Amino acid sequence: MRLVHLTPGTGNFFCGSCLRDNALVTALRRLGHDALMLPMYLPHVVDENSTAAGEPIFFGGINVYLQQKSAFFRNTPRWLDKFFDSSALLRAAAQKAGMTTPEELGELTLSMLRGEHGHQAKELEKLIDWLRDQRPDVVCLSNSMLLGLVRRIRAELGATVICSLQGEDSFLDSLPEPYRAQCWNTARERANDVSFFVAPSHFYADFMRERLAVAPGKMHVIHNGIDLDGFTPASQPPDAPTIGFLSRMCAQKGLHTLVDAFIGLKKRGRVPGARLRVAGSRTPADLPYMDELHGRLETSGFAGDAEFLPNVTRTEKIAFLQSLSVLSTPTCYEEAFGLFVIESLACGVPVVEPRRGAFPELIDLTGGGVLCEPDDAGSLADTLEALLLDHERARALAMRGRNAVLKRFTSEAMAREFAQLCEAAAGSRTFATTTQTS
Repeated sequence: MRLVHLTPGTGNFFCGSCLRDNALVTALRRLGHDALMLPMYLPHVVDENSTAAGEPIFFGGINVYLQQKSAFFRNTPRWLDKFFDSSALLRAAAQKAGMTTPEELGELTLSMLRGEHGHQAKELEKLIDWLRDQRPDVVCLSNSMLLGLVRRIRAELGATVICSLQGEDSFLDSLPEPYRAQCWNTARERANDVSFFVAPSHFYADFMRERLAVAPGKMHVIHNGIDLDGFTPASQPPDAPTIGFLSRMCAQKGLHTLVDAFIGLKKRGRVPGARLRVAGSRTPADLPYMDELHGRLETSGFAGDAEFLPNVTRTEKIAFLQSLSVLSTPTCYEEAFGLFVIESLACGVPVVEPRRGAFPELIDLTGGGVLCEPDDAGSLADTLEALLLDHERARALAMRGRNAVLKRFTSEAMAREFAQLCEAAAGSRTFATTTQTS
């Protein structure tokens, strides 16, 4: 089966969607499928060998922006577009990604969702021309904000289109009106063109089925998985009780809630020597937020007990996880999955997460953690403290969680289910085993 996965890149920091899609395509290749990941907007930044290496970038971020702002650039020759699509220029542009205003993001998102009727129609035709030579059986979209591509892909290529869902609701809901309503309305209309949607959790499947008005039979659940290579428990526990955070260092991920919980826990003094370690992506746009958190720690007198590790590699990430007693990434929104939960459990580290989004589902499926109240630093501090003081319970959670990950949250398990859905959608064979939502 020939499969092309279209995945937007970030250009300068690790993104959970890119990591997930890269692991999926790698595992599909191991299963014998002819699969590749194609970058969009900006180059991919992943912590493993990229399956998009050497592939052209489509809808390059500079061209997309210029075509949105000026009709002149909607008719420029392809040689000039190719210049703007150079990796060096796109990586430089990625450093300015946080400078786009909400109004500009709204206009641009709506234009992309309109596909052939949007300002980037020229970019869509370039993608169609390239895909025509590849003759894919299935084209996969990384998220529903790419729904504007589907109509032309199906009309020109006859390929099946499957769309993954990756937590895009929080972005769409953050757009100012009238763009928020217009984008959701356009996405609902374009959703009819998709053969199947794939959600990473039952929670998000139910949520997005309603938001996109998708028929139940078109929505499937395939839990995210990771490549387990290197993900092993530490040979011995950390020297001091260590609380970890793994995600982008931004307000949406709730790092401020964890910092406040850590300060509260330290002031109680019932967990001697407790430390905080924070790792994950950090962009220039995140620096003011991080400065504020550093200030809170300095004022409390606990800055020396906290460590921040931005933009870690895969090897550094695994070593970081192995240094922890417990991990908590208390997001401030309804998380669609939370890949950091699976990565932590794979290293034998239990988790504490808020009772929201997909976290209750993941805790139930893995048995590897404890829930606390959302956006409540006191509840988080209580839960972390109880777990850090109960070593037997923490070890039991870690063991159950790791065993569950080994059984059902691997990239191979994810790829097998995904391949079955693709083959069914493309008419290769009868679909029988992929989990459907009711």
